[in-house]
Amino acid sequence: MLKLKKKIQLIDQHDKNYLYGGKFGGNFIPETLKKPVEDLTILFEKLRHDKKFLQQRDYYFKHYVGAPTPFIPLHNLTKHLGGAQIWAKVVSEANGGAHKIYNATVHALICKRAGKKYIIGDTGAGYAGKMLSMAAKKFGLKCKIFMGAKDIKRQKPNCDAMRKNGAEIVPVYSGSQTLVDAVSECMRYWVSNCDTTHMCVGSTVGPNIFIKICAWSTAQISRELIVQMKQTFGNVPKKLKLINCVGGGSSAMGFWNEFMDYDKKQVEFIGVEAGGPTKSKLHAAPLTNGSKIGILHGAAQYVIQDKDGQIGETASISAGLDYPGISPLHCFLKDTKRARYTSATDEEALNAYKLVSKLEKLSPSLEPSHAFAEAIKLAPKLSKETIIVVNSCGDAKKDRDIIKKRLGYFK
Repeated sequence: MLKLKKKIQLIDQHDKNYLYGGKFGGNFIPETLKKPVEDLTILFEKLRHDKKFLQQRDYYFKHYVGAPTPFIPLHNLTKHLGGAQIWAKVVSEANGGAHKIYNATVHALICKRAGKKYIIGDTGAGYAGKMLSMAAKKFGLKCKIFMGAKDIKRQKPNCDAMRKNGAEIVPVYSGSQTLVDAVSECMRYWVSNCDTTHMCVGSTVGPNIFIKICAWSTAQISRELIVQMKQTFGNVPKKLKLINCVGGGSSAMGFWNEFMDYDKKQVEFIGVEAGGPTKSKLHAAPLTNGSKIGILHGAAQYVIQDKDGQIGETASISAGLDYPGISPLHCFLKDTKRARYTSATDEEALNAYKLVSKLEKLSPSLEPSHAFAEAIKLAPKLSKETIIVVNSCGDAKKDRDIIKKRLGYFK
């Protein structure tokens, strides 16, 4: 079993080849990308220890992103289910409606420090693209977003927001026309334009430096949560379960990061992947379904593959979780047994949205609805001394058409 080191940030627990546990991550990239990746790595290592840069980050997190986001009890849901107390960290209250704003803001600041005027990014659910377009507008950068043609159709509200912010959306028609293809096209574009353009990868995937920047940025979520818990309970609860949806893995890394040194008997991490439609063999849950290690977007990870070892087809009602791979950090957490992973089907996510939006003043997007589905299963089996916290990391405005079609209404 791999070993997780204490008192060292998870993003730094790689070897000289940027591999976590000697197995996951790395920089499996073409020669043409090695120089820009190395340059960005050197710049970020400098900036993350630069007091002025940290002050900038904290200023914009507070005055632009809107930190801290609320931490609230879900009394009605708790009463309805019985058992454990259910709380939510409502990250969807951040500027723009999702956790992606943290990563986008940091990348925009890095782009400015690098002296570049152009920034590009990938998106699936549209939130990473929407937030990057917002940050680009805020900091005076020209923005281009790569997005699968299928996702452009199913995430129209976020596409409208990107265009309103002045970003160009580049539709990707190759492959499955979803997030995996958008990331690929974004990287291809960067190879040819890295001298003038900064690339923002929207999740904790890709070459090592992009995993580190994203996880470092979203860690703001757990920094806030620890403070809020101490204010609310006096300390971090003795029986705590932190439940988060997992696609690429950025919101979960942000939600768990500052709790990494707590014993797992006290603080359990539960990641919920996209199980896909009930009546289909397709899913987007490589960790739950025993997928093998493969290379995707420059990193070794558990990835859905066909019998020939090619990247396999996926399916999920949630565009933000519809990805065949998973962050190397999550692969590492699974193999060290620090985190536990499961999945929820499309139908379970829809039912969770239905129940949560009915009982509480929350309208979670289909991504965190997967996490709420797991909380709904677990809570009745646990004592009232147990605290379950779900990261409600996105609002459902982008999913309104899908939800209306499947449930007949949108709340």
